[in-house]
Amino acid sequence: MSAPSSLPPAQGENPAPENEGLAVDTGLKPAGPTPSSSRFQVDLVAEAAGAADKTLASGDKDAPAPEGSEPAAGGEEAKGRFRVVNFVDPSGASPPEAVPAEGFQNGDTVMSEGSLHSSTGGQHHYHYDTHTNTYYLRTFGHNTIDAVPNIDFYRQTAAPLGDKLIRPTLSELHDELDKEPFEDGFANGDELTPAEEAAAKEASEPKGAVKFGWIKGVLVRCMLNIWGVMLFIRMSWIVGQAGIVLSCVIVLMATVVTTITGLSTSAIATNGFVRGGGAYYLISRSLGPEFGGSIGLIFAFANAVAVAMYVVGFAETVVELLSVDCIMTDEINDIRIVGTITVILLLGISVAGMEWEAKAQIFLLVVLITAIFNYFIGSFIPLQSKESQGFFGYDSGIMMENMGPDFRGTESFFSVFAIFFPAATGILAGANISGDLSDPQLAIPRGTLLAILITGIVYLGVAISTGSCIVRDATGNDNDTRSTQIMANCTDAACKFGYDFSSCKSDDGLYNCRYGLQNDFQVMSIVSGFGPIITAGIFSATLSSALASLVSAPKVFQALCKDNIYPGLEMFAKGYGKNNEPLRGYILTFCIALAFILIAQLNIIAPIISNFFLASYALINFSVFHASLANSPGWRPSFKYYNMWVSLAGAVLCCVVMFVINWWAALMTNVIVMGLYIYVSYKKPDVNWGSSTQALTYHQALTHSLHLSSVEDHIKNFRPQCLVMTGYPNSRPALLHLVHAFTKNVGLMICGHVRTVSNQRQLSNDQTRYQRWLMKNETKAFYTPVFAEDIREGTQYLLQAAGLGRLRPNTLVIGFKNDWKDGDMMNVETYIQMIHDAFDYQYGAVVLRLKEGLDVSHISEQGVLTHTQFLGPTEKSPQTLNVADQRLLDASQLFKRKQGKGTVDVWWLFDDGGLTLLIPYLLTNKKKWNDCKIRVFIGGKINRIDHDRRAMATLLSKFRIDFSDINVLGDINTKPKKENVTAFEEMIEPYRLKEDDMEQDTAEALKASEPWRITDNELELYRAKTNRQIRLNELLKEHSSTANLIVMSMPLARKGAVSSALYMSWLETLSKDLPPLLLVRGNHQSVLTFYS
Repeated sequence: MSAPSSLPPAQGENPAPENEGLAVDTGLKPAGPTPSSSRFQVDLVAEAAGAADKTLASGDKDAPAPEGSEPAAGGEEAKGRFRVVNFVDPSGASPPEAVPAEGFQNGDTVMSEGSLHSSTGGQHHYHYDTHTNTYYLRTFGHNTIDAVPNIDFYRQTAAPLGDKLIRPTLSELHDELDKEPFEDGFANGDELTPAEEAAAKEASEPKGAVKFGWIKGVLVRCMLNIWGVMLFIRMSWIVGQAGIVLSCVIVLMATVVTTITGLSTSAIATNGFVRGGGAYYLISRSLGPEFGGSIGLIFAFANAVAVAMYVVGFAETVVELLSVDCIMTDEINDIRIVGTITVILLLGISVAGMEWEAKAQIFLLVVLITAIFNYFIGSFIPLQSKESQGFFGYDSGIMMENMGPDFRGTESFFSVFAIFFPAATGILAGANISGDLSDPQLAIPRGTLLAILITGIVYLGVAISTGSCIVRDATGNDNDTRSTQIMANCTDAACKFGYDFSSCKSDDGLYNCRYGLQNDFQVMSIVSGFGPIITAGIFSATLSSALASLVSAPKVFQALCKDNIYPGLEMFAKGYGKNNEPLRGYILTFCIALAFILIAQLNIIAPIISNFFLASYALINFSVFHASLANSPGWRPSFKYYNMWVSLAGAVLCCVVMFVINWWAALMTNVIVMGLYIYVSYKKPDVNWGSSTQALTYHQALTHSLHLSSVEDHIKNFRPQCLVMTGYPNSRPALLHLVHAFTKNVGLMICGHVRTVSNQRQLSNDQTRYQRWLMKNETKAFYTPVFAEDIREGTQYLLQAAGLGRLRPNTLVIGFKNDWKDGDMMNVETYIQMIHDAFDYQYGAVVLRLKEGLDVSHISEQGVLTHTQFLGPTEKSPQTLNVADQRLLDASQLFKRKQGKGTVDVWWLFDDGGLTLLIPYLLTNKKKWNDCKIRVFIGGKINRIDHDRRAMATLLSKFRIDFSDINVLGDINTKPKKENVTAFEEMIEPYRLKEDDMEQDTAEALKASEPWRITDNELELYRAKTNRQIRLNELLKEHSSTANLIVMSMPLARKGAVSSALYMSWLETLSKDLPPLLLVRGNHQSVLTFYS
């Protein structure tokens, strides 16, 4: 609508805008960044034969055109051909003497961001292309700046893999040569947040950073994490409890969950470049910051506490080995001492750098694999000395006896499964250091899935092996042998080897032996070829898992802090050294781990940590389902071996397993995740990662919009959907606030803006800019600017085309034109015709009048006030305002404040379908207006006042609309006061045609050129209607002078019969010197009903 002047008025002046209610946009830009001048200057080049062409093609010197030179001969053939000439470094350096030949062959080269300098005009065009020192290109052998596809065009700013280049903009290729190119910017979704730019910049600066391949970076870490202590000290016990078959089922169930999660992880990891942050990065970029932020925090915390778990497991094993004669104090304190020393050593390895940590992991893996081979080799070498402890070598009898379950005590299938499953929670160990992988898209799928396969096979092998060569119970006493005479009655598998272990089971059903699958957690050490190697394997498994978690937690936490999801954690985002190591995160993880190590009792914390990991797995699986369901064109992972329904099943499985492991820990995990989700949703971090949540929101909006369009409108579902002609949304605050008050969460609101100067570049920028402004100010509306020759034409465009399907405006809202008497009356003609157009398009029409005015764009320092934010009523503007402007500024915030106790007076004089009554009802239902009562005023006759009042009360009760009073105006047809009539005649005097005082031809010509003029015939014909408007103003002053808001039926003027000046005079007379007044006229279609 209206654009303010670029120069503020002098202090103390009050320049009234020419069009108060609907100012025509003059095309002046609001304060803010201006587009750069042309990035290049072109001169026509003659396609002359011979040396010049050959010189250019071969990459020789490019001679600049002489000052004032004309195109050479042959210019007609060269029409439309152009090249960039005489570019000079802005620092003053001379243009390059020679252009390398490859510069012409590299047709996809364009300016980098650092090379965008403005042209200064004249004969020298300052430019320096940082990519090739030239901007004259040959694409397919043709002189053009149009570039061929190049990966560098698609990079984000400061991308770590290379410099982002800027392709030639559409305006550079399409606009006339004297036009400016578009402002430099990013395509929707390419722009990085400051946090991402900083992170990418840091990632791009270090040289010589250590990057890992898929074996060392992912496969080794995942195998070490999955092969935990469970493999050596719990797998045999699980086989004893569940038997071989159910043990394999337990391993396969866990493997199914991890495999599905691995497939989902692979899909997300191959759907674009992956930065550091592991599970947090994958989830946040897929589902958005709400889920990512909540999972990222608990996942980092779980990894930190997991360090304590693994270290305590290591310390318990050490203390148990030394318990014979090396107890320092007592068992608990010894665990604390050994654990503290261990975690300090692990911290030292981690802080030394990822390279040292990777070397330590390789060493630990070698020890672990050696221990596994040591067990399998030992299982084929039965010894007489081990038989009393239950190990007899592979035997079909032992295998068949151990095939079925033998749950003892309170154990069950699910309790045993709950004990085993934490062994499978290490599949994200490689993904967690995604920032340190040379090619995450290749490494994460290959390393993770191969690790799941290898470790699953080993777990199955150990389950079958231990169940085939070790009995469930053994005494360890060599004298427990059976006599020959009762050997025939022996049924146990150990009987045929000459051993009787029946004494293990007492008469009360309890077992009291120390050896066998059920009783000895260290049975694999007995079976192995060399027992101490198994102990070394246990040490390796615990230390490697602790080391992986100690590295993972800070990396994930650092990525979370870089995104600034949680205020106050920015200090942990800083990295050090060539690998951007999160040293502060290491210290924090160390402190958390040390605190839990000092507890030394992690039986309660362990299931919570497993649930934290499972919550992460569930969300990763759900991310793939969600992204596939949204059907976004951006979801195209190069890893194809996934299925959205399988991923959904994996998410459900993870949730089920959470409750199987520990129901109260699962509930606690869900509560924590939801609490963090609600917090991040409330804070609304300013990030845009193109998440699947956005894609699904679009998909659902599109689907629902199409579905809505197939359903006919119903009166009960009518909503005022307003096209509000605000101009810039912050130019008319009162209009914006009032309409938003009754459309918020109820109906559609579109802020229409007609621009009358052709500036498509600015139109596009304003669309994005002011939509963000509306969202920032929590105004639920859409900003829609259009370009048109005049304000009426633009409004017609909006009336016809604004909205989508059923989400289309049905009511035009405009501000009253306070300054109509001061400007060109053709603007009044345009203004009135807009109202007529609204009725022609079957719209309702609403006009808001404040006696102080609506448009604040002319106030001094408008760049700050109008185009940045509203100044509140208590804030001071940068310059001292005159009284009128100060009142205008205060009035602009009138509807933003809480309305005190008062009334909303509804003058429902004519039945327009009920819109005049519906708007105040919606308004008084809002919190800011709920202290105001509705008073209804209707026209009537003196002798029927009581009857009319009862009839209206009945109608309002049927409409279920509360009211405080009904007033019947019996004197509405009384003649107005003479002085008011005289004032009206004086007001319209300058606008009368006075055709009786001139020739008919002259009068017709004047009327044709100035159609707004009032004819004598018209004035006499509508004398009664004129008097009614004057009288109504008198009644309004009498009854509603103290109302918070007056809502009144708008008088209609028959199109073509009532001139614009007369209609404007009616509106002026009716609404002058009153509280805020809303003139309303519906489209005479019912919007209220009393039927259910």
